[in-house]
Amino acid sequence: MQITEAPIKITGSPSVPLTLPDHKQLPDSDGTFVKNFQEHPQSIVLTSSIAPVLDKLHPDGRYCIGQDSGIYWRMMEPPEKGAEAPDWFYVPNVPPLLDGEYRRSYVLWKEYVAPLIAIEFVSGNGNEERDATPPSETDKAGKFWVYEQAIRIPFYVIFDGFRDSLEAYQLINGRYAQMQTNGRGHYAIPPMGVELGLLLENGVSWLRWWDESGNLLLTGDERAVRAEAIADQQKAIADQERQQKEKLANYLRAIGIDPDAI
Repeated sequence: MQITEAPIKITGSPSVPLTLPDHKQLPDSDGTFVKNFQEHPQSIVLTSSIAPVLDKLHPDGRYCIGQDSGIYWRMMEPPEKGAEAPDWFYVPNVPPLLDGEYRRSYVLWKEYVAPLIAIEFVSGNGNEERDATPPSETDKAGKFWVYEQAIRIPFYVIFDGFRDSLEAYQLINGRYAQMQTNGRGHYAIPPMGVELGLLLENGVSWLRWWDESGNLLLTGDERAVRAEAIADQQKAIADQERQQKEKLANYLRAIGIDPDAI
């Protein structure tokens, strides 16, 4: 049976205040499966590597990141018909928690601040991510239309890991304009001070962040590995210096000089 899309009927009276549902009252899933095994690791890579940058941009900690989480933009019945769930998105200048709890979804009529960037991972041929169909009484609006016309997300990125392709759009004068890459083949996201591009690792393309100078932003695991390597290098240098000092001290003793007296 086909479910048709229709606005939720809202009723109220002067004596009964209108109460709109929040993230606890709205569904936090539409019951669909994750389309491929790379989606969750890819989201984690994006979040882990950008976290230090966002912590500097928001020293007060006021920002949130959504990973395959719903953004409710329209009151519909059933409610999930009025939501889109980007695979990854970032919202600046909002509290990370609501009443001490993580959001179950992002509800625009309760938050009012739109995400700065939304990223979709292509799961099919890419038509769903590029669908600019406006809503009708029977059909749900396309993702592209919702992000451009309804939520008005300034940057929209489509990553096709199956075909190793990446495209990005910027909202200019109310419409998405396809962005051009810079000399490094990356898309610059100036409000965040970063760039987005593809990195090939073990035959698999990953969507990664770089800083404005072209330095790859490392994930937490990569930072830990680098820190361990630096610590090992420093220890090796210290050990080498100690051995050289011991060798010199032994030589001085051999020729009758007390190294401690020097």
